[in-house]
Amino acid sequence: MTLEQEIKKRRTFGIIAHPDAGKTTLTEKLLLFGGAIQTAGAVKSNKIDMGTRSDWMDIEKQRGISVATSVMGFEYKDLKINILDTPGHEDFAEDTYRTLTAVDSVIMVIDCVKGVEQQTEKLMAVCRMRNTPVICFINKLDREGRDAFDLLDEIEEKLGIKVRPMSWPIGMGKSLRGVYNMYENNLNLYEPNKTKKVTDVVEIKGINDPEIEKHLPESAVATLREEVELVNGVYDELDVDAYKNGDVAPVFFGSAVNNFGIRELLDCFIDLAPAPKARETEERKIEPTESKFTGFIFKIHANMDPKHRNRIAFARVCSGRFLRGSNYFHVRQNKNFRFSNATAFMAQQKETIDEAFPGDIVGLYDTGNLKIGDTLTEGEKGLYKGIPSFSPELFKEVTNLDAMKSKQLEKGLDQLMDEGVAQLFTYEMGSRKVVGTVGALQFEVLQHRLLNEYNAKARFDSVNIYKACWISAADSDKLDAFVKDKYRHIAKDKEGKLVFMAESKAWLQMVQENFPDIDFHYISEF
Repeated sequence: MTLEQEIKKRRTFGIIAHPDAGKTTLTEKLLLFGGAIQTAGAVKSNKIDMGTRSDWMDIEKQRGISVATSVMGFEYKDLKINILDTPGHEDFAEDTYRTLTAVDSVIMVIDCVKGVEQQTEKLMAVCRMRNTPVICFINKLDREGRDAFDLLDEIEEKLGIKVRPMSWPIGMGKSLRGVYNMYENNLNLYEPNKTKKVTDVVEIKGINDPEIEKHLPESAVATLREEVELVNGVYDELDVDAYKNGDVAPVFFGSAVNNFGIRELLDCFIDLAPAPKARETEERKIEPTESKFTGFIFKIHANMDPKHRNRIAFARVCSGRFLRGSNYFHVRQNKNFRFSNATAFMAQQKETIDEAFPGDIVGLYDTGNLKIGDTLTEGEKGLYKGIPSFSPELFKEVTNLDAMKSKQLEKGLDQLMDEGVAQLFTYEMGSRKVVGTVGALQFEVLQHRLLNEYNAKARFDSVNIYKACWISAADSDKLDAFVKDKYRHIAKDKEGKLVFMAESKAWLQMVQENFPDIDFHYISEF
């Protein structure tokens, strides 16, 4: 198969949502419909003894939430589908933001009871920055949710994107009868089923086909016809180019936990969603069809297998063909590396692969040479545009509780910071170590993983810091003078960049006014 044919076969997308909207459950059910698994697990369930494939860390299983991005691939209708299931919890938003740089489109899950929530709006803003194509899946139809038209209005208003319903619910909650699939002109009758595929589809010749009346009560048929007529009158026909430009979102309705409405979503997705696209480096735009391999690291995970202290870097292939065992140029370090171990993922289950193509996510075993944002090529020196770190919201000082385990703690902090779970700032004076995160739950995750994966006991103590600002100046002498003047408040990040640790908003504003030649940055890429 040619490179062009391999590229056309691939669809790489992320699943994003506010916490508890059913995102991880939807991921599981897409795997089920894609034939990648035979029985779906459940994120929270006492009756089903199987956990979901995408939540595999101990703390994820305990809490029923995703705290790390999972990568899964499967084949469906001669296409290679790559899913990146992201954390929904806002405390882990930065992992989600980075993951969105590695996908070509997204499916956004919205709870039909709660509608558009705060985290959904933030994630949509990130999609809009890159014009990422979005498909909406309105989930939990088996519950008494809000009116479908009200939900569509809210999506347009709060997320700033036009919508086009591609399926329509027949009832909701206890009165749920099915979904009318406007994209394929068929009727999917509802039957609760949490573990097997639902395939009870009635083929019809449009909304006025008398066949519908054989399967639904008269009142439900009348309401359905009236609502579909209204939908077609209010919403324009789907413009595929507008969808691919991120201007309009196709919308589907269903119940992920009951495997309902999933097939419609998946079949439409593979038709509409873009194959791997061109990507910008600092030097030029690189087309996926170019013969030479390029790719970038968007995620690093230590200890995916607790029995082996390994470290895996997730690389998105952007162009050419990746070949296991080949030497590739590491742009930041300006030298070649050979990757003899390359894996593909089904959550934590890995298999060795010999080659990969644009759109594929490859796991590379690493001993500390790779960092988030690194570019690998066949010799070209352009870096893919950076994956920034954002200034954290919360700060705590690390206190070692076992002096005999100092090396383990240092190694654990070093590796976990490489994952981007949090950021480490080391003060110039006294070598105090402060961890910054975007949410309180990350400290709990860090403490849990340091103890269970590195046998290091640490405490995180509150510290009086308002904001960490990366600093720079056109005049190096003035920067040196500022560092000397504010020595007690200067730290370095993991990359050795200078950071000013401000104790309050008012004080930061005063320092900025007093030192106009110093630039204060809230994002590490500047």
